[in-house]
Amino acid sequence: MTDQPENHVLCRRSKFMMSIILNRPRAINSLNEGMIDQIDDLLDQARSDAHCRFVFFYSATQKGFCAGGDVKELAGAAERQDYEKVDAFFRKEYALDLKLHLFSKPVVVLADGITMGGGLGITAGADVRIATERTRMAMPETRIGFFPDVGATGWMFSRCPEGYPEYLGLTGYEMRGAECVRLGLANYYMLSKNIPRLIETLEKFEPDADLSKEEMTGEIIGKIAEYFDDGIPEDKAMDRWVAKYFAGQSDLLHLLDSLSRCTKQQEHCDEVFSSIGERSPTALVLALKLMRHNEGRRIADVFAAELKAAAFISRHPDYAEGVRARLVDRDDQPCWTPDRIDQVDLTGFVL
Repeated sequence: MTDQPENHVLCRRSKFMMSIILNRPRAINSLNEGMIDQIDDLLDQARSDAHCRFVFFYSATQKGFCAGGDVKELAGAAERQDYEKVDAFFRKEYALDLKLHLFSKPVVVLADGITMGGGLGITAGADVRIATERTRMAMPETRIGFFPDVGATGWMFSRCPEGYPEYLGLTGYEMRGAECVRLGLANYYMLSKNIPRLIETLEKFEPDADLSKEEMTGEIIGKIAEYFDDGIPEDKAMDRWVAKYFAGQSDLLHLLDSLSRCTKQQEHCDEVFSSIGERSPTALVLALKLMRHNEGRRIADVFAAELKAAAFISRHPDYAEGVRARLVDRDDQPCWTPDRIDQVDLTGFVL
């Protein structure tokens, strides 16, 4: 039995809210071009409908909100050198993400379960970003020869504690539950057992039509605040370590050299070297270059830079090879070109 594309994105209307429900469970709601087009069309409808006061995204499956883009399909197109298809996907995905960042009405995302890549792209543009104890957020893209995109090379700097944009983007560190709030990728935390009540509350909510977007967002938060848990744990030792070794770094070899002399947080140091060692050197250097370029820039400019980077790396052999090794053959033995950081040449990439 095959997926029916028209059912991958569902729309549920209540009196004042549009729910956009991702419904591709076999792929943990991985986004393909058709799904992006459907979401884009629904957002246009929500924006032009005076009765629709806000938009709510969630998943039809407990497996996750969205695991990312359909990278197998994209890498296959890249391997066939069908770059028109690859470029069209990223152009549409980034345009959708930008639309959410600039959307005229409040957007709520329930990021329950796996939320990575394209799932983070949708979540990041929302005004209310909710994680649960089942949430797993990460940017693992360099492990498949790509880079942390969907605007993350820009917006992480306004949301994450110092050093974490570089740390998360380079290592693919996986955040779980309340840690997603602590590190800035979500802004509210709740227990998944309360999801049905949350959905019911939002569907019955009747906000005033004369409120600004900011006022409406405040009203929404106030209405569902009873479900939120404010007990977000701290990890000040890790925060200090990340800030010291990752913040503002522009040279990956220098960063790794500094870490090699670190005498504290040895477990974290070992994890960084292990993680970096299995990732595409080209993708890592490109990711850090983008973060230094995009820090503090307008979100539209961030996506424009990432679109250039996506065109560059999708034509690089590491992308198809990374997807082959991690997701297709699953031998976990990618042959990176080159296989050393000091041999990476980004001459052909111009921002």
